[in-house]
Formats: sequence, structure tokens, C-alpha cells
Amino acid sequence: MAPKLLVLYGSYRSDRTGIRLARFLVTAFAARGAEAELIDAQQVGLPMLDRMYKEHPPGAAPEALESLAMKIRGADGYVFVAGEYNWGVQPGLKNLTDHFLEEWFWRPAAIASYSAGRLGGARSNLVWHGTLSEMGMVVISSTLLVGPIATSLDEAGAPTGEGGAALMRAFPRFAEDLEWWAEAARRQRNHRAPPY
Repeated sequence: MAPKLLVLYGSYRSDRTGIRLARFLVTAFAARGAEAELIDAQQVGLPMLDRMYKEHPPGAAPEALESLAMKIRGADGYVFVAGEYNWGVQPGLKNLTDHFLEEWFWRPAAIASYSAGRLGGARSNLVWHGTLSEMGMVVISSTLLVGPIATSLDEAGAPTGEGGAALMRAFPRFAEDLEWWAEAARRQRNHRAPPY
């Protein structure tokens, strides 16, 4: 059974170079047989966090929130495309993520980070690891660091130059790691209900 993966991206900037990495990931996972869907925080359009999904009465959450909650619960795993802003996390992606909690539980997450510089969002990548773990996800050890993003992927998300070549070398292990954990978590949830 093909894994269902959500690729979550959170930039609201007018020049969104990180969307290139999100597009690459959706295409690359689909080429491996996965059902990969891009969740673009800007297109979802959630407001700044006031009330989490679970804080709305059943059936009363805004449609965008309800629809996304169903997608999160239905996924086998997640890929967080993490831009680095001033050594920290991207506010749009963090805001989208924080609208939910239990919906994320008992599934694996992978982090693919990027930046304009050669470190490829390494500092943001590190911060996301702890955040996603705290939110009930198992964060896989494989990671992707892409930088400089503008010369590593073209506008369509096709790898270019040395950075693109490095991404192509790193992606198979990253994908296999996430797919293995997604399958393992799905089997375990089907075998035994999560404890909480």
C-alpha cells in the first residue's frame, strides 16, 4: 500500500524560493509510488493561532481547519519543508502546525530544510526536530539540507548545479527512511490502538 504523505510548506513571502523544494519533494515521492500532497500554508490561509482545531465544538471549525485536520489524520507521514529565518523557524509553517496537536500523533515526520546560504537551513532543521517530537511525531534521523536554494533547484523544482546533485544523492535514503517508518506506524496503529 502506497504511503500517504503530506509535504507541508509555510512561506508567505513574495519571492518564495522554498516552494521549489516542496515541489521537488512532491514529485520525487510520487515517482517512488507514494501519494504525496503539498499543503501550502499560504493557500490554506489559516489566521494567526487563536483557537486550535480541538478547541472548536465538533462540526464548528472553519472549513479550512476541518479539511486540513482530516488530511493530517489520514496521512501516514509528513515532510516539513523548513525555511530558516534569522536562525529560527518560519512563522507561517509554525502557525499552521500549531493549529493541531493530537492529529499529528503516532506518525513519522521528516525535515527538509533550506536557506539562501550554504548551511541549508541547518539551524531551523534542528529547532523543528524538537518541536515535532514534542507534538507527538517520531522524527526520522535522515534529513535534507538544501542551500543555496536558488541555485540548487530551478523554479519548477528540478535540481540544478552542485546543490541539486547533492540533493539527488541524499533523497533516496531520506525517502526510504520516511517510507519505512510510515509503513511501520500504519501497521502498528492497525494492530494496536495508540495508548492515548
